[in-house]
Amino acid sequence: MPISRQCFPVRSLIAAFAIATAAFYTAPSGVSAAEVDKIHFLIPGGAGGGWDGTARGTGEALTKSGLVGQASYENMSGGGGGKAIAHIIETAERQSGTLMVNSTPIVLRSLRGRFPQSFRDLTPIAAVIGDYGAFVVRADSPLQSWDDAVAAFNENPRKVKVAGGSVKGSMDHLVTAMAFKAAGAETAKVRYIAYDAGGKAMAGLLSGETTMLSTGLGEALEQAKAGQVRILCITAPEPVAGVAPCGSGINFVNWRGFFGAPGLDAATADAMAATLGKMYDTPEWEAVRARNGWVNIYKPRAEFVAFLEQQEEEMKALLNGLGIETVR
Repeated sequence: MPISRQCFPVRSLIAAFAIATAAFYTAPSGVSAAEVDKIHFLIPGGAGGGWDGTARGTGEALTKSGLVGQASYENMSGGGGGKAIAHIIETAERQSGTLMVNSTPIVLRSLRGRFPQSFRDLTPIAAVIGDYGAFVVRADSPLQSWDDAVAAFNENPRKVKVAGGSVKGSMDHLVTAMAFKAAGAETAKVRYIAYDAGGKAMAGLLSGETTMLSTGLGEALEQAKAGQVRILCITAPEPVAGVAPCGSGINFVNWRGFFGAPGLDAATADAMAATLGKMYDTPEWEAVRARNGWVNIYKPRAEFVAFLEQQEEEMKALLNGLGIETVR
């Protein structure tokens, strides 16, 4: 799939990058200066969730393609992502080589005051992928389609418990409400069960604690291929990876991308964005992308900031329309 690109003076960026971050990045011997020694990925949730998969998939592509020598990973759950955001801000002087993954929830949770920071307190690097929302059931569930799920909800909303890997009022909850609303159901009656990260939400579904799971398509594909779950539908206008759309005009894609610490110098931030941009041209990335059913969405630096500002306005209007209070 074609991706939008913003042109950068790559050679000058890389030269500045080498000077600005010599203490952390080192070009391996015999390779281009565009390649870096290591990147540390900070993941604001537990293992098995969308943030975890995005960070590890990106690290896999960067290292296997030779763009980055080493990648390390740190899961830091808590506060719906707030703990990791506070950490990278408080330790900014030690985080020049860190990329923190995040997504639409950083906008939603900031709007709702779930944590005091917003994307403006970080250094936006680039949006990388989009992941459509998916509604998932166990393989032995009597629900065979989204229409079945809506019918069951209309018959008795209390019996349709929907799991999500984030707090109430956040993205998994909001997407569920949007989908039921589009189908003509009463969204105020949605019974949403919040888990800390997608892996725990999936475990809740598989154990029978919940009826259905609201998650990203990429988080459910492997379990679906293994026969553990079935994906009823996705929030896309057309099928993706063989999965049908939910219909009723639902079209929502969750971006995921990376942020640096506050105060990160422009040369380093630009070079990080440029390295991520080069990743798209590698077969290693295409293998990761296809495996997860992701959509390429490359928005570096200034373009990413403009996108975040626009989404903030759209999400605020949507939340207020559902009667959910915002603080920004």
